[in-house]
Amino acid sequence: MSQGHIAVRSAGGHDLPALLPLCIEHAAYERIGHALDRRSHALAAALDATPPRVYAWLAWSGDDAVGYATATIDFSTLDAAPFLHMDCLYVRDAWRGLGIGLRLFETLAAFARACACASMQWQTPAWNERAAHFYRRLGATEWAKRRFTWRCDRA
Repeated sequence: MSQGHIAVRSAGGHDLPALLPLCIEHAAYERIGHALDRRSHALAAALDATPPRVYAWLAWSGDDAVGYATATIDFSTLDAAPFLHMDCLYVRDAWRGLGIGLRLFETLAAFARACACASMQWQTPAWNERAAHFYRRLGATEWAKRRFTWRCDRA
């Protein structure tokens, strides 16, 4: 396993067979539930929409997907400018420490610049010190905020 054999490319709905297992591993790693097994068609439609509702990139080692990143373009009222919201960045455990996360992050940063985004924003679980260390090394600024979720499908 080496970074030299890694190719990062954008992903679409046709990449779901490679993307879904990574998403499910990522959800388990972050200790959150997921509905991808029941809603994979919605993810494919979002990836293939014009323009896409979500953008995705896969890191490949040969025929094996070893990591992924997803993002959306949003708008900041306070900055009066678009920003890239990095929804997910995940690298399989055996492939961590080889620069794959950095390659995925750099791919998103280039995309954000091409889309004239003022910034990139994301979150990571408070307990994930390894991710926090990675982002700090990149020069990211950490904001202390509380994240809330309210389910729209509640009765």
